[in-house]
Amino acid sequence: MTAVRPAAAPPVPLPPSRPAPLLPVPARVMELDLDRPDGPWAPGRSGPARPPDAAVPSVVALVRRSGRPLGLVALGPDGAGGDESLRARLVAAAERDLRPDPDGAPAPAPGRADRTPPTVTVVVCTRGRPTLLGDSLRALLRTDHPATEILVVDNAPEDDTTERLVRSLAPGRLRYLREPVPGLARARNRGLAAAHGEIVAFTDDDTLADPGWAGALAAAFRADPRIACVTGLVVPAELDTEAQALFERYCGFGKGFSPRDWSRHTDAADPLFPFAAGRFGTGANMAFRTGALRRLGGFDPATGAGTPTRGGEDLLAFLGVLSAGHTLAYRPDAVVWHRHRRTPAELDAQIRGFGIGLGGYLTAALVHRPALLAELLRRVPAGARYALRRAAAPATPADRPAEDPRTEDPRTGAALARLGRIELRALPRGPAAYLVGRVQDRRFRTGSRS
Repeated sequence: MTAVRPAAAPPVPLPPSRPAPLLPVPARVMELDLDRPDGPWAPGRSGPARPPDAAVPSVVALVRRSGRPLGLVALGPDGAGGDESLRARLVAAAERDLRPDPDGAPAPAPGRADRTPPTVTVVVCTRGRPTLLGDSLRALLRTDHPATEILVVDNAPEDDTTERLVRSLAPGRLRYLREPVPGLARARNRGLAAAHGEIVAFTDDDTLADPGWAGALAAAFRADPRIACVTGLVVPAELDTEAQALFERYCGFGKGFSPRDWSRHTDAADPLFPFAAGRFGTGANMAFRTGALRRLGGFDPATGAGTPTRGGEDLLAFLGVLSAGHTLAYRPDAVVWHRHRRTPAELDAQIRGFGIGLGGYLTAALVHRPALLAELLRRVPAGARYALRRAAAPATPADRPAEDPRTEDPRTGAALARLGRIELRALPRGPAAYLVGRVQDRRFRTGSRS
């Protein structure tokens, strides 16, 4: 029986290169609210709710108290049993291991709050995945934020399957848009242009948003007018395969359970700040003040999935928010569940894309803001050390002291190091990929005017 402690929030002298704690696989993923007596998972919420299954005895639970996420608790194969037995085991593990972190940052003090909740436009971009999209939209339709509109942007569709799904799922509650040119950044810009809300939130078609997700994002903006971007917690929706567990251990989208604020005035000890924008959150769970993002120019269409750069559009937007003098906030109360890639081949391709996207993002950052070059060069040595440490197999398990008799399968450490090498080798391809993407975008814009 193991538990995953909430990540400490304060910046550190060097970014951690050790992987996240072990999670059992296969495992049922569920929720546990310590203030609810009706079972280990919360009925009616959008996260997974899989009943006890003797064939999959291991469990990973997102633990909450009064709806606020505290951390993840994992039970190995000994976690099998009836509903009440399982709840008792999870509660015992949570109360023992998920104590408040003495080094964790307190929630930032709110500024002057507006009593009127801001309106929120949720943009979901999709391409040829109607089954995943249907699940994602059904979750979003259960939002408890009263002023929410949902836009679905169909990116370069090959047929009308997605359009028919959207129009049949909830007539009058979903808006369907089509972006004919491939590229996630371009699709997100299409949604940004059509958004009516004061806040525009983005998630993916392979996520399940909590009913309180949009409301938690809106509350963060309402509490502090300096905030122009909010990111939230991403937890795995399933841990059915080794590839899914390996992704979570290598670089899972979750950024911990403590709220954080960043700005250009932040006294950050992290030597990669602000270029390691992936620390701030992910495009699967991010929101912006609509006007601020429009003034920043939206997302760079030469970046993102569907372009040679393969990613980086979210990181570039985060950097733009900070460079413009705004505050970027991470709020773990804004929860979405993500379906990770299921096969080793899919995982390898995703990590390779991360490497190319990172190189493309850094190139784009300098193209848009040449004055950042000197600052970036100062951070190259720390960045190189971090990348090399990720590509090296850990000598001891990251989540246990060296003297602990329990040991990690050495194949896991080797697999993590292999992913690190895949990402590192792909990174130098990013600059050329971004420049090709810019040429393609210029040709499209020229062609669209002719």
